Amino acid sequence: MVKNKDKPKPWWKRLTAKGMALIAAMCMMTLPATAHADMQGVDVSNWQCGADVYNMQADFVVVGTTWGTGQVYNNCLVSGVNTDANRMIAQAQASGKKFGLYHYAMGGNPEAEAQFFYRNTSNYWRHGIVALDWEMDDNPAWGNWDWVRRFMAECERLSGGVRPLLYTGPVAGTIPQDIRDRYGLWIAQYANMSPTGYQADPWMLGAYGEAMRQYSGTGVVNTWSPIDLNLFRGEAWQWDLYANPAGGSTAPSTPAPSAPAQPSTPPANTDTGGINHTMQWGETIWGLAVAYNAWPLSAWHTPSGDINRYYVGDVVTYGGGSAPAPSDGVSKTIQYGDTVWEFATSHGYSVNRCTVPSGNINVYYPGDVVTCR
Repeated sequence: MVKNKDKPKPWWKRLTAKGMALIAAMCMMTLPATAHADMQGVDVSNWQCGADVYNMQADFVVVGTTWGTGQVYNNCLVSGVNTDANRMIAQAQASGKKFGLYHYAMGGNPEAEAQFFYRNTSNYWRHGIVALDWEMDDNPAWGNWDWVRRFMAECERLSGGVRPLLYTGPVAGTIPQDIRDRYGLWIAQYANMSPTGYQADPWMLGAYGEAMRQYSGTGVVNTWSPIDLNLFRGEAWQWDLYANPAGGSTAPSTPAPSAPAQPSTPPANTDTGGINHTMQWGETIWGLAVAYNAWPLSAWHTPSGDINRYYVGDVVTYGGGSAPAPSDGVSKTIQYGDTVWEFATSHGYSVNRCTVPSGNINVYYPGDVVTCR
């Protein structure tokens, strides 16, 4: 994950192959073997803003959503929030990909950082994997494992039991056993920095008992490069259990479909022009709108009253009709985590019909008023 464009790679990405092999060999003596994975995917940071996730060849996409407690402005990061994250996650869901989201630790108060992460992303929890990105850069708490414990515990408290993955370099030998026992590991370790496509059996896979391996920072996929490549050591139903440890997905008796089933015929109440649909795992309002050709998105309704907040088992409805966007326009005061893209599409507008105070539709801040006409 490239967090700061001009900074050197973290130390674990600069280790020689011989040095990394020695570390891994020592760790392998005490770690059990785990099954090989069958899911390939990418993770994206603030340097992949605008990436075409919908058409990207990947089984899953993990999106960097928040940094610290809001003090970062960099590329598409505004007040520590990735302003393109909602669009990328929506595209992942609409195209049938699994998704995840991560928070980049900046070594402040761990409870405050966990609360910032959860406050800005809570609508995605229990639908996608969540993770803590624990690196040396910009992190004065690096090496303080109690910081990790406190952040993770606060995430569990806020979410009612969701346990984040821990992303870090090949430092498995120093991760305390209680953390290893409670949280899945997502380990970054590269054989080299040569460009590569997906690899079925990356170098040193499984050396740390990890749930997921990031094996390249110079990956090449069909819609973007360079990009981080990852291998998840499990199947789709196992991904869902990391996302929602309370259940909601079980091991399939037959191979899972490559994408969630979408409705192919209108529901029973078409006589009124409306739609009732019970949400299933992996489905999105966007995907339903495409499947039913039911636009605009603002005509869809969820039990929460928020078009971006819905859960498995919710009955969502569509009022019918494909009315054009109102001519007098709509406005909104931007809050943390909001995006112009999401606001525009939810009201039936294209982004190029919206304006923000900066004059640049990609540059906006909490408190700005966006208007679409």
